[in-house]
Amino acid sequence: MYLSVRAGKSVPYRLAYQLNAIFRPLCNMATYEQVKDVPNHSEIYLIDVRQKEELQQTGIIPASLNIPLPELDKALCMDSKDFKSRYGRDKPGKDSKIIFSCRSGKRVLEAEKIAKAQGFTNVVIYKGSWLEWAQKEGL
Repeated sequence: MYLSVRAGKSVPYRLAYQLNAIFRPLCNMATYEQVKDVPNHSEIYLIDVRQKEELQQTGIIPASLNIPLPELDKALCMDSKDFKSRYGRDKPGKDSKIIFSCRSGKRVLEAEKIAKAQGFTNVVIYKGSWLEWAQKEGL
């Protein structure tokens, strides 16, 4: 019998999920320097999956697009016209580079999984996310 934790997931399941994040290939993770350079690369999508209320409290990484995690699956399924109308930017193509960020680097793992399940092939996470960004920027 497994011990149950948040959301009814077993301890072994959560441990495997966390180990996947630790041992993932570094090529699937963006660095602070890469994220800082995103404003110079309009072809890269930096998507912050935090809730709007969180952004109001902390701020947002420059050039990032806010799509809260609960909306992400639906957003990535939208047709291009609806996506642009809702988010003010062209919808990423299946091979567009997408970097996901959040507050501490945990929700990005779920965002990555959602995007990959929809066929997006060039997805990376910013594991340091807002906490690293704010620390390095002196915020």
